[in-house]
Amino acid sequence: MPPVVLDRRAARPLSVQLADALRAAAAAGTLRPGDRLPSTRALAGVLQVSRTVTAAAYDQLLAEGWADGRRGAGTFVVGSAPGPVPAAAAGPPGEVAAGGLVELRAGTPCLAVLDRAAWRRAWRAAGDQPPDARYDPTGDLGFRTAVTEHLLRHRGLAVRPADLLATAGTSAAVAEVARLLPPGSRIGVEDPGYQRVVGALRDVGAQVVPLRVDDDGLVVGEVPAGLAAVYCTPAHQYPLGRRMSATRRGELVARARAEGWWVLEDDYDGELRYDVAPLPLLGSLGPDVVVHLGTTSKILSPTLGVGWLVAPAPLRAELVARRTASGTRPALAGQRVFAALATSGDLARHLRRLRRELAERRGLVLAAVAEAGLTARGDAAGAHVLVPLCDAVTETAVLAAAAAVGVALDGVARHRLTGGPGPAGLVLGFAAPTRPELDGALPALTEVLRSR
Repeated sequence: MPPVVLDRRAARPLSVQLADALRAAAAAGTLRPGDRLPSTRALAGVLQVSRTVTAAAYDQLLAEGWADGRRGAGTFVVGSAPGPVPAAAAGPPGEVAAGGLVELRAGTPCLAVLDRAAWRRAWRAAGDQPPDARYDPTGDLGFRTAVTEHLLRHRGLAVRPADLLATAGTSAAVAEVARLLPPGSRIGVEDPGYQRVVGALRDVGAQVVPLRVDDDGLVVGEVPAGLAAVYCTPAHQYPLGRRMSATRRGELVARARAEGWWVLEDDYDGELRYDVAPLPLLGSLGPDVVVHLGTTSKILSPTLGVGWLVAPAPLRAELVARRTASGTRPALAGQRVFAALATSGDLARHLRRLRRELAERRGLVLAAVAEAGLTARGDAAGAHVLVPLCDAVTETAVLAAAAAVGVALDGVARHRLTGGPGPAGLVLGFAAPTRPELDGALPALTEVLRSR
């Protein structure tokens, strides 16, 4: 075991420093494949830190594939990490990462903390089930049962398996609901908002109506009359990163009831909150008018290709009838993998690691932005923050300057539904890169922001 020096005055968490040191030692050959690492308790004693620090560092190395835990034997170094670029291969700040730009745009899950052994176990468990001769249009019962437990534990939404349908993801679910509405129906969407939902709605012939948002979320008082539905992201507005106030949630549900339209609640990353419990879901406040949507894409991987929909019984019945008539169906394999992860406890462990990792990354991003003299905005939740900029010209210039030094950024302009002037800024994501890539990209980001 090589010597490890931790800087207790540094901004980077001790667990991150320890993981980086062990990763670098393995990449350099100081730690060789097959070497047994000290127990978390023993290493904590040597370094004079809490066991939480060493356990978090080992969790990170296990998730990245640098180490392998063997029951009853300990934790061992393996040959190389699958996929992510190791620290030794990461270039200096600002250098283009292997394979292209370092990805600091929002919308990509944090695969670095996904336990590949648990992932493989879940796929094997899904494959052990016998082939299906028929298909249930509501989705796999095991998946729907796992989702009900997940929603109750992580979102406080009490539903039964019969209350929800499996979906092929949020955009596909929104399109399914929109197909049940009269052709050309007007559907309100937050502006700025999620462009894939906009595309899905237009693809089925719906008329998209932009709805203004501010620091309290969707401005309910400005929602026009005559809509068939309203799509929104109340727990963590995409892309501005704020949650809808309790007052506006009540107003939205009340208007939906009074005017006879659906509220499509996209809870795309509601499990990822780092300060306090989120406000109650719209699905809890208005189960008679709210269609609650969730996805596995942000907490696990788009590979699964599945999500869920909780809706009133009449709407569910219409959706099932249309699926039966058209053969529309989300993938069973992804549903069964999710159910296996949930049943084994691996999903809960993954979410704990994910929240811890993203909270740390968020702190690093906030520090990098502050060092440039700017302030990042948004709730302590999810995997992105908003960095306001003075105007669209500056936004365009920052995107170009960042790309020139190997960092891919995203601007608010791309998420606006309407043309013309509007708020400018960066939608800064921090889930996609490996930790070494993030550590290398943040100084470059600071310099780009400072220079602009």
